[in-house]
Amino acid sequence: MPKMTDRERLAKIEADQQSLAQEAESVRRALRAHYGKVATELAVERLSEREFRDVLSHAIRVGGAAIAALKTFSRASAPPEQTPLKKPAEARRKLPQGGGANGEGEALFVVQL
Repeated sequence: MPKMTDRERLAKIEADQQSLAQEAESVRRALRAHYGKVATELAVERLSEREFRDVLSHAIRVGGAAIAALKTFSRASAPPEQTPLKKPAEARRKLPQGGGANGEGEALFVVQL
């Protein structure tokens, strides 16, 4: 078998890379479709689309640590109430007003992710 030239080796490697990239994209799409089907079984209607995207984005970015933290949180908290949640815009409009002058007595809400 004759030895391949550098140019032929490079062409073969580039063809292999393109083939692998296409296969990776195909598998990525299939995996995302599978996870999308899993999401249809979850009660995501309690979240806005933005909240849902934010939760998933942060969980994916943080990785396994996020899963462990959420499991700890869910064990420590009481069972979720069945009352519908307010839309975030409504909740922002109805923040408690402070009674004092110069901002005294105002409520401060902090959310950590």
